[in-house]
Amino acid sequence: MKDKTQYFIIPGLGNSGPKHWQSYFETFGENFHRINQKEWDAPDCTDWIDNIEETISRFKTSNVVLIGHSLGCATIVKWFEKYKKQIKGALLVAPSDIESPIYTFPATGFSPIPLEKLPFTSIVVTSSDDVWVSLKKAQFFAQRWGSELINIGNAGHINANSGFGEWKEGLEMLKKFEK
Repeated sequence: MKDKTQYFIIPGLGNSGPKHWQSYFETFGENFHRINQKEWDAPDCTDWIDNIEETISRFKTSNVVLIGHSLGCATIVKWFEKYKKQIKGALLVAPSDIESPIYTFPATGFSPIPLEKLPFTSIVVTSSDDVWVSLKKAQFFAQRWGSELINIGNAGHINANSGFGEWKEGLEMLKKFEK
């Protein structure tokens, strides 16, 4: 188990409910772990990134893949900005544009969104009609982070509300981190 890839699920604001693809991923094996936060609805970035660090520090970081959704993506890049740790990779799904005027949730410390190139394999998955991030902004994030960009078409915010529960294509994407 120590040398097996460990997948850490980082939900966004409000956590991911039982019908969300992240909850489906969590049941996929003993090497899939959800990082639970103390405060889901009015998060503090420092708390969230320190919680990631504390959780993954028990594992060999070269075997760690972080899987973020929405605000979880900003959390991952903020975690890297602070800790500068080399991991196996990151799957960044529907990265919310928290600097957009429509993002009015009570989340503190997440902006500005870091734009430095990530020194590990990363994939940004976006849709053409996500209200929380435009396709153009998602392309910008992917370019700046040095991430592969995958546009899955009209898929909303790629969450349970837009029909992404048992997301087998998302699990397939994780195979790119095994190379």
